Amino acid sequence: MKMKQISIFLENSTGRIAEVTRVLKDAGVNLRAISIADTADFGILRLITSDSERTLEVLKKANFTTRTTDVLAVKIPDQVGSLHDVMVLFQKNSINIEYLYASFEMTEDSTVIIFKVENPDDGLKVLEANGYEAISSF
Repeated sequence: MKMKQISIFLENSTGRIAEVTRVLKDAGVNLRAISIADTADFGILRLITSDSERTLEVLKKANFTTRTTDVLAVKIPDQVGSLHDVMVLFQKNSINIEYLYASFEMTEDSTVIIFKVENPDDGLKVLEANGYEAISSF
């Protein structure tokens, strides 16, 4: 399954991320995964939340610029080398990874890694054919 990631474009200024987290807190939205990428002029805050529709609604109301993207949220074993195994699987099947980051989701035996791949449908097929579970929500 694919999952919706929300990207928020932010000025590089003190407290800007806190403004986003305040809006989400006030709306009762829980963060499931978060990543930030920095450029010279702005940052891109990437989120997976408990309610993507509500997240988009409250961020738009607060005048944040957002975009949604399909990503793969993949359960992988909490073992040495398990991420490497997925990397090799994608490499062997010519699946280009644009970026990845970890989620807050973790159990005793697994964790969830968020993958942005060039073609999510192809990535999903490869994962499922090799016994990996891609989840659609947390």
